[in-house]
Amino acid sequence: MIGLHEALQIVLDSARLLGTEPVELREALGRILAQDITADMDMPPFDKATVDGYACRRADLGRRLTVIETIPAGTTPVGTVGPGQCAKVMTGAAVPPGADCVVMIEQTEAAGEHAIRFTGEDTLDHVSCRATDVKAGQIILRKGSRMGSAHVAVLASFGHVRPLVARRPKVAVIASGDELVPPAAHPGPSQIRNSNGPQLVAQLAALGVPAHDCGIVKDTAAAIDDVLKTALAEHDVVIVSGGVSVGDFDLVPEVLRRNHVNLRFEKIAVKPGKPTVFGLTERAYCFGLPGNPVSTFVVFELLVKPFLYRLMGHDYAPTHVRMRLEEPLTRPDTDRQSWIPVKLTGAETVQQVEYHGSAHIPALCEAEGLIAMNVGVAELARGAPVQVRLL
Repeated sequence: MIGLHEALQIVLDSARLLGTEPVELREALGRILAQDITADMDMPPFDKATVDGYACRRADLGRRLTVIETIPAGTTPVGTVGPGQCAKVMTGAAVPPGADCVVMIEQTEAAGEHAIRFTGEDTLDHVSCRATDVKAGQIILRKGSRMGSAHVAVLASFGHVRPLVARRPKVAVIASGDELVPPAAHPGPSQIRNSNGPQLVAQLAALGVPAHDCGIVKDTAAAIDDVLKTALAEHDVVIVSGGVSVGDFDLVPEVLRRNHVNLRFEKIAVKPGKPTVFGLTERAYCFGLPGNPVSTFVVFELLVKPFLYRLMGHDYAPTHVRMRLEEPLTRPDTDRQSWIPVKLTGAETVQQVEYHGSAHIPALCEAEGLIAMNVGVAELARGAPVQVRLL
């Protein structure tokens, strides 16, 4: 049995990039950049007015100013502002040569035909100078960045309409267990509905990774072998839930070995999630996750998600916030690192949600994060500082 840190390092070190592909801009959301992106122009590309007003020389603010032109956004100034002159400009319009500030319309009054007077005491420049934000040739997005909506806007702003991104892994999801029936079926005696399959598919979808749900496989070596052979041949990653513990019908590790999967570990010192398996072949990777749904969810968050991102060239870093416990936490066993679902109760406090163990999947619907109790720690006192890994 190995610790979480060692297990995570093993899976991350095993990951190899799967290749790249260009995508249309509308398909870039959630993808991982496979190249640095540079600016093809300055931003702003010209001295830009940040308010509706009059572009003038600061030295002339006490004088009557003649309006020489009106400059809407998207048009090029015709003239140069000289002494005693100004140009009416709209927000986002180019500031004409000669002007060094823009006074707001609200701080002016008419001073005859085609003339105004500044009525304020002073003014900000209200000019965003050329290349203030970005210079042409500057790297604006780094290789390995995960594209959010703001990143897509940046790509569009600089003309990168077919960015090169990492290929997404093809992932197969298999649920193992004689007790499982499809979600649409009514369970018979000693049966339960398969929630791990839909849960894993949903967790993958949240990463932008499409999954092939292989459904339920019975707890026989032949049935597992049949599904696993096809999954390993057709996918980059195979995730099996259930059948990985030490019971008589926990056959997944042995079937993985028969299929030439080099198992790198079979147990981790994590609760929930101890019977977690990871291995690889020459072309594919395989995770064996515990059958209890909270275990499956937690191990996916701790190990599988960072691994999938690494396959795409992205170093995933979960968001942590430092909070304090509103109520104390205790546990009887301290030989493994426990991950406990919590909810925020204030600006700085958290407490454990009602949680009955690794089969209690409804608890995660209330959880906003997870906190760890490390090996050897039996109690966390009320008010103790904790790192909350946000979900």
